[in-house]
Amino acid sequence: MALASSAQDVLWNVDFETRFENREGGDDLTPDQTLLYLRLNPELGVTLPADGRHRLMGGVAWYQPITDHGHGYKVLPAVYYHFDAEKTGLALGFVPRRLLLEQLPSYLMSDSLQYCTPVLRGLMVTNRGRRGWLQAVLDWRQMQSETRREAFVATVSGFVNLDAHGRWSIGGHAQYNHLAKRKNAPEGECVNDDGTINPMLRWQALPGLRVQAGAIIQLQRARDEGKWFAPCGAVLSANFRHRWISIDEQLFAGKNIFPLYNRYGPELNLGDPYFCTKFYSRTDAYAVLFDRKGLDVRLGVTLHASQGRPFGWWQAIKVSYNIGGALYRKNSGQAAAHSTPLSDKL
Repeated sequence: MALASSAQDVLWNVDFETRFENREGGDDLTPDQTLLYLRLNPELGVTLPADGRHRLMGGVAWYQPITDHGHGYKVLPAVYYHFDAEKTGLALGFVPRRLLLEQLPSYLMSDSLQYCTPVLRGLMVTNRGRRGWLQAVLDWRQMQSETRREAFVATVSGFVNLDAHGRWSIGGHAQYNHLAKRKNAPEGECVNDDGTINPMLRWQALPGLRVQAGAIIQLQRARDEGKWFAPCGAVLSANFRHRWISIDEQLFAGKNIFPLYNRYGPELNLGDPYFCTKFYSRTDAYAVLFDRKGLDVRLGVTLHASQGRPFGWWQAIKVSYNIGGALYRKNSGQAAAHSTPLSDKL
């Protein structure tokens, strides 16, 4: 095989996650339910000739709800090209979400959608340096058919440091989600647009405490009505990490930023439906039982308080593990004796 003969190294990576989550205090948008699933993403690949920064990886992303009959599973391809330099990264194909520099906040991508779609279908570009970081993603969510509407989402995120120590930074997120018609669409079906502008200011108050504040400016359109909806709100969040304690708090106040959610649901609005309100508080409190060498085990609760909706509380156990390395290195001419993790980032 020509590719194998010219490759530098043969690589492998396994990403595993299992989660038990009991959700209580729900309503019609966020129903009571118990989630128990596992996700396995094995990959095998090669570095291409040159300097080892070019990788061609192939594998699958297997999502499996744990039930007594085994139904509801999903197997997605994870085949992608990855250029990974010191500052710049590029990935093209079916790209695992773990390659993102930073995951999206819940008002842009809900927990449930991140669980069920571990692979991005398109393009990811990243840049990181002393002054900050930037990532841009194009995810082709659905292809057009007789039963499914064409859909894609484009997201740009990043922050720039305002001081030499990186304690203050400014940036945020911008996202555009497009929902087109089905093939031979029935009369009355229209094209819809959902855009978000989210400027943010960050303050690294202490080594384990980060505070953020900003605005959510939402632009949505149902083209059959011929008008735009432009709800806005303010968001404040704090993230605290100390030894085995992990606490995240998020506060939102403003207008319902998803006015079309009752009509189109998560096909158009990818964020958490808890933001269909004027006030919302989310608290995630976890005890980190183990966090070492790619293995993360934590136990905790998530509390939801919002105007006009039931108080929600979720209990969860999460286990994540990522390991990888080189099966063969061309320079040594033999299989690697010890695996070196490609990334300890979960």
